[in-house]
Amino acid sequence: MKLSVLDQSPISKGQSPEDAIHNSIQLAKEAEKLGYHRYWVAEHHSTNGLACTSPEIMIGQIASQTNRIRVGSGGVLLPQYSPLKVAENFNMLAAFYPSRIDLGVGRSPGGPESVRLALTDGQKKSLSSFPRQVKDLQGFIHQSFPKDHDYRKIKAGPKIEHHPEIWVLGVSERGAKHAANAGVGFTYGHFINSENGKEALGLYREHFKPSPSLTKPKTNCCIFVVCAETQEKAEELALSQDLWLLNVGKGRSTIVPTINEAKNRIFNQEEIEEINKNRRRAIIGTPSFVKERLEELSEEYQTDEFLIITNIYDFNAKLKSYELLANEIL
Repeated sequence: MKLSVLDQSPISKGQSPEDAIHNSIQLAKEAEKLGYHRYWVAEHHSTNGLACTSPEIMIGQIASQTNRIRVGSGGVLLPQYSPLKVAENFNMLAAFYPSRIDLGVGRSPGGPESVRLALTDGQKKSLSSFPRQVKDLQGFIHQSFPKDHDYRKIKAGPKIEHHPEIWVLGVSERGAKHAANAGVGFTYGHFINSENGKEALGLYREHFKPSPSLTKPKTNCCIFVVCAETQEKAEELALSQDLWLLNVGKGRSTIVPTINEAKNRIFNQEEIEEINKNRRRAIIGTPSFVKERLEELSEEYQTDEFLIITNIYDFNAKLKSYELLANEIL
């Protein structure tokens, strides 16, 4: 089994965005030492608790301070951007760091309509264009446009030999179809939707079409994990993530709260039910318990790679969680 990391650069209460960004770089260095396969960074805008607004810049910083681990986006909000510009950004990264760069893209709007319009400079771009954008992105990366295509003569520089891997991030069968039709890798976001991963991944493999990017299907799955020496300790650490997820779902602050905040909070029945539902998006426990559950999901989803996301308050405990998991599995 391969383990990788998805990092949203979360800001814990009492920290600054600069602290969160430097924590991301430290975590990436440790992940490489521990044997993790990839390190992907997310893109978020107009939120107070997630520090990374530019995956491209974060990728360059992390790749420059590591040596082996693949570094990529999880993911670029493609509907808001030009496929040509995204292709050139990642070609540049791949020129600096050959065979180490991943280009994950998502269909997510990235926030409310006002944020989308600000990102597109006021142009109303349809999310329905996403499949075409993925194909154009692939065309620019691999110079694979058909002879009669309008963009055939446009060269996305710099010209390189080792192209970035293209992945589509999705949480539904629709996302799986987009990835399959384009012939690119597919990441299933179990950490967002735990309900239909088996169906989505199965549909992707069934409908996959070979392309300049891939000759056969390639998948992984992203999931929340909190790992500690004992079940009790893992449950305690996860309290901050429980409250954070609840706040995110309610449109509240996205700052990661302290464990004491979560302990002192009195939850109503609706909130308790929401927390329990969110727990289905996560694995919380000892290294052996987490390994067993990942192996079960690996069999169910037919994938051998998991992107691990851990959004808890204590950064040192977060480092330890990744370390314990790696020592158990890698």
